[in-house]
Amino acid sequence: MANVAATSFTMTIDGAAAPTAASLPVRNPATGEVFAEAPDATADDLDRAVAAATRAFATWKNVPIAERKAALISAAGIIEAHADELAALFVKEQGRPYPGAKGEVLGGAMWMKATTMLDIPIDVTEETDTRRIEVHHVPLGVVCGIVPWNFPVLLAVWKIAPAIMAGNTLVLKPSPFTPLTTLRIAELIRDCFPAGVLNVIAGGDALGPLMTAHKGFAKISFTGSTATGRRVMESAAKDLKRITLELGGNDAAIVLPDVDVDTVAEQLFEGAFHNTAQVCVATKRLFIHADIYDQVRDRLHELAKATPVGDGAEQGNRYGPIQNEAQYRRVLGLLDDARANGLTLLEGGDVPQRGYFVPLTLVDNPPDDSRVVVEEAFGPVLPLLKWTDVDDVVARANDTEYGLAGAVWSANIEKATEIAHRLDTGTVWINQNLQSTPFTPLAGAKQSGFGQENGLAGLLEFTRPKSIFIPKQPAGTAPEAAGAAS
Repeated sequence: MANVAATSFTMTIDGAAAPTAASLPVRNPATGEVFAEAPDATADDLDRAVAAATRAFATWKNVPIAERKAALISAAGIIEAHADELAALFVKEQGRPYPGAKGEVLGGAMWMKATTMLDIPIDVTEETDTRRIEVHHVPLGVVCGIVPWNFPVLLAVWKIAPAIMAGNTLVLKPSPFTPLTTLRIAELIRDCFPAGVLNVIAGGDALGPLMTAHKGFAKISFTGSTATGRRVMESAAKDLKRITLELGGNDAAIVLPDVDVDTVAEQLFEGAFHNTAQVCVATKRLFIHADIYDQVRDRLHELAKATPVGDGAEQGNRYGPIQNEAQYRRVLGLLDDARANGLTLLEGGDVPQRGYFVPLTLVDNPPDDSRVVVEEAFGPVLPLLKWTDVDDVVARANDTEYGLAGAVWSANIEKATEIAHRLDTGTVWINQNLQSTPFTPLAGAKQSGFGQENGLAGLLEFTRPKSIFIPKQPAGTAPEAAGAAS
């Protein structure tokens, strides 16, 4: 693994390094120890960032989209060139083993370039002898982006690329638990854009509410918990900011009895425990048909016992720690509750005693109303649930306030597709999971979100429609009566 090159980190405001008087400790979740300090922005720093973005918007919105795309492609190339350095830093602050860390860094660069393959359309809603009506999609202004700690690079790119390509300017805040890789990326790519187009600031829990309440933002793009998303929406409502919220999920996967267990078990396992189960769209409730329940459970338990969990900086570990102490304590609380209620826990192999590690844990057929089923663990705890009737399992899968993603596993794709249509989620995978592309929107149902990210639909979230009625007669000609404005 490459060494972490950068030892000090600065915010980027108005195209330049922006030092701060105060700092925040950043902990390595594999040890629980502080290994670096991050800038801690003040309200004045936020005001300066918004002011810089506002100034830049006046000209950036008029830059041809081809030039905006070229700037993003240049930035992506710089990220790729520094992938080893960035991945090493990612491991220390996020905890994921190095191959997955580097995969996210390179994936972020890929996503940035792929976004530039999209084009913002001009929709023609009428073309007659007398007039043409065009609907343009124009930028909003200054965008506020708030990014979580589970995928700090990729989810930052999901905001940076479409916002900037659409002609907006941006003030981005990474999580206080994982600020460093994002700050370093901003240092590396700040010269790809005119001053003020991309601003990256960092701070603690107080900074987010200051951002969502700031009158200088035209839009908030937030990824995080549903509870925090509700507060973001409430804050944005006061001055009618546009919002995109990608929130929590309690995603269900339904396994039909016709699957080949040996073929799908590894995929089911990774779909639940990838990134130590700190994935919004990971399988968090696994419904297994009674005919194959014991076989699937036992195979998953074998995998849990055989899969190495440890420090992401050490070669050979597949999964790392839970990213921060607060989430670690929450997951331990769910497990304590499960034990107190007599549930059967099937644990994986040993994990380090130091740091925020929890064994990969299966919960054997708990009641549907148990906390470990109802709540999103966001950690390596997977309830396995037995079913026999399709209508019943669909109802149970949908019996949640969330609706982010789901999956159906079957040898009969037609039958699986029928079930997929009945799941109340924004995404459903058939015989796969954790799939996403830059060209496909991700949108949550129910309490899992508002708006969408990725694809053309996600890009247009960073614009507003502007209809232009263009006559084909010289000025002074009487307008046609039909279609006159009311």
